[in-house]
Amino acid sequence: MNWHTSAEFAPLMLLVSGSEKYKLVATLFQAAEMLTAGWPIDDGEEYLIALRACRNAIHGEIPAQDARAALIRAADEAGIPVITVH
Repeated sequence: MNWHTSAEFAPLMLLVSGSEKYKLVATLFQAAEMLTAGWPIDDGEEYLIALRACRNAIHGEIPAQDARAALIRAADEAGIPVITVH
């Protein structure tokens, strides 16, 4: 799997604080980057699950959509509103 493409990862928008209020996440790479570099908490249960899910999806062990769902749950845990596209 090429984790820089969005064929299996439906885009979503995170509403974050800071200068860039809307953050588009359209690939596994962007999801992993958001979790590691731009996440407000780093010890939540859903956050840790999302990190593992992104890693597993990048390695082709689980579907990209499972990682996307984990990211949405982590965002809910962190109080980050999500705009999803189905």
